[in-house]
Amino acid sequence: MKRILLIAVLCLGIGGYVAAQQNPADAPATKEEIQKYLQIMHSREMMTKMVEAMSKPMHQMMHDQYLKDKANLPADFEVRMNKKMDEMFKSFPWDEMLDAMVPVYQKHFTKGDVDALMAFYSTATGQKLIKEMPAITAEAMQEMMPLMRKSMDQMTRRMQEEIAAMVRESESKNGKTGTQITN
Repeated sequence: MKRILLIAVLCLGIGGYVAAQQNPADAPATKEEIQKYLQIMHSREMMTKMVEAMSKPMHQMMHDQYLKDKANLPADFEVRMNKKMDEMFKSFPWDEMLDAMVPVYQKHFTKGDVDALMAFYSTATGQKLIKEMPAITAEAMQEMMPLMRKSMDQMTRRMQEEIAAMVRESESKNGKTGTQITN
């Protein structure tokens, strides 16, 4: 019994020593610390500006789609779709989305990490990055959209070719002929 008691005391002593040696910066960030970080980042304002910035390339994409298919679309297609898209962006639950981010930040960042991030974003350079990020994102999206469209078109063609090949293979195994896949 004395041995068990001695082992328990030693374990508690060692555990206490290890806990005392742990760096407070390595502790998980609290909800309040993450919320303060998101305030320093002007997260709500940044999300609003990013949506506004992303809206322009989305409207351009809608315009391109209209030009591509205007023979099959009503004349007011572009206006109606842009209005719907804008309404959709405005109706997003931005505050709830920010609140949902808090546990994710807590999972990935320690108190020390958040302190360092807040220190950086409190500087003039950090604030400039925050201010410029929506424009950077919008410009990057404009540059990426043609590449994304091209890749998506190529992927769609390849998938259609694969499906057509599978249909032909299935038909030849089953002895059917004459069925064609149209794109």
